[in-house]
Parts: sequence; structure tokens; C-alpha cells
Amino acid sequence: MRASELRQNIYRILDQVLESGESVVIERRGRRLRITPEVESGKLSRVQPDPDYIVGDPEDFVHMDWSDEWTGA
Repeated sequence: MRASELRQNIYRILDQVLESGESVVIERRGRRLRITPEVESGKLSRVQPDPDYIVGDPEDFVHMDWSDEWTGA
């Protein structure tokens, strides 16, 4: 798409990008620009790892003997 087409239809094109989720490429002076919708991230993507939470290899918990702690139900 040329920049002149973007200028004439900017609101329609922006709505199209938001609705479809697909990028639009604009050519201007022999270079290409891309209008891309921002991908919203979920709440868990902001969680920062805490290296001190589990000390040791997490695989050790898988193979730990819990039979002395198990009381049944």
C-alpha cells in the first residue's frame, strides 16, 4: 500500500488492522513501514522469576520420598 492510500483511508485501515490482527505494510520513499497491532499479554507474563523460591534442582522434588509424610485421607 502506498502512503497516499493510507492518508486517504487511515481510519478504515487502522480499524481493519485492529479487527483482523494482521499487519499492513506501507511503502514510502522506497522504504517499508509496518502497522501492527500490539499483542496484549496476560497477567502471568509480568510475573518475574524468584530464583530463591526453590533452592536446588526442582527435579529433586519429583523423586522425593513422601511416604513418611503421607497419612492417607
